Amino acid sequence: MATPVSSDPVAASSGRTGRLPRSARRRQLLTAAQEVFVANGYHAAAMDDIADRAGVSKPVLYQHFPGKLDLYLALIDQHTEALVNHVTKALAGTTDNKIRVHLATKAYFDFVDGEGEAFRLVFESDLRNEPAVRERVERASQLCMEAIADTIGHDTGVSRERAELLAIGLTGASEIAARYWLNANRAVPKEEAIGLLSTLLWRGISDFPLHPDAENSAQR
Repeated sequence: MATPVSSDPVAASSGRTGRLPRSARRRQLLTAAQEVFVANGYHAAAMDDIADRAGVSKPVLYQHFPGKLDLYLALIDQHTEALVNHVTKALAGTTDNKIRVHLATKAYFDFVDGEGEAFRLVFESDLRNEPAVRERVERASQLCMEAIADTIGHDTGVSRERAELLAIGLTGASEIAARYWLNANRAVPKEEAIGLLSTLLWRGISDFPLHPDAENSAQR
C-alpha cells in the first residue's frame, strides 16, 4: 500500500488521517485521486485505492465525492481551468504579439511538465468517450482557441472563421509539440524547445499585418 497523504504522524501511523477543514480534506483527496488515476488509469483505479492513498476511510471519501466519476470530473475541472487561465493571462499580459505567442506556447509546455502529470487526465485519459469528460476537455480547448482567435481577429482584421482556424493551428501545435517533447524525455532543454516552437509559430502568424486599429492601439 502507498504511504497515506498525511501531515499528522499519529494518524499516519494508524493508516488514517485526523480531522481537517473541509476544503483541506478535499484538496487532500484530489491529490490522492490524481496519483491513483495517473498511475492506473480511470478504469483500473478503485475508490479503495484512493481512500488508502489519502489515508482516510471510504465513508470519508464518499462524504466529499459520491463516486469515482465525481472525483475524476473535479480533477478535470481543476486542471482545465488552470490551462485556460495560463493561456488567457499570456495574451492579456502584453500587447507584443511575439511575446504573446511565446507565452501561450510556454503555457502548454508548463502544463504537460507540471507536477503529478495532471495533463494525462486531460489529454490522455482512458475516459475521453465519457460525455461529461469529453465536454469539459472540449470546452477548455474551445476557450483557449477563442481567446487566441479574439486576439488574432482584433489585431489582423481577418474574419472570425479565419481567426479561429489560425488559433486552432496555434493551440494544436503547442499541445502536440509539448506532449512530444515530454514523451521524448525532454531531449531538448525546455526553454529552448519553447523558443523553437514559438519562433516557428511567430514566423507564420506574423505574416498577417496588423489591422490599422490594432496598430494605433499598440502605439498608444
